[in-house]
Amino acid sequence: MTKAEADLLQGTLDLLILKTIALEPMHGYGVSLRIQQISRNALRVQQGSLYPALYRLEKQRLISFDWGISENGRKAKFYRLTKTGRRRLESETESWDRLSGAVNRILRTT
Repeated sequence: MTKAEADLLQGTLDLLILKTIALEPMHGYGVSLRIQQISRNALRVQQGSLYPALYRLEKQRLISFDWGISENGRKAKFYRLTKTGRRRLESETESWDRLSGAVNRILRTT
């Protein structure tokens, strides 16, 4: 991962996690794999970034969890969005759309 990709990911990691969990409840490693899969391997979230972000989102009450058993038979937290998390995802997505549109307009200016 390049430094630019790392900086982008650090600034948008919460949004990516919220969106991924909105698709379906999943455990932390599953979140990481899904982000990698949907981004076609362009984004890879390392455990050292993922788990602190999950903890931060949990502390902000944007996500909650239930204990379950993962595909490999291990006990794992399965995260899901709270109502507050859904509202945050909507507002952050709108903000991202505005920002990315503005940056796109600037980059396409001739």
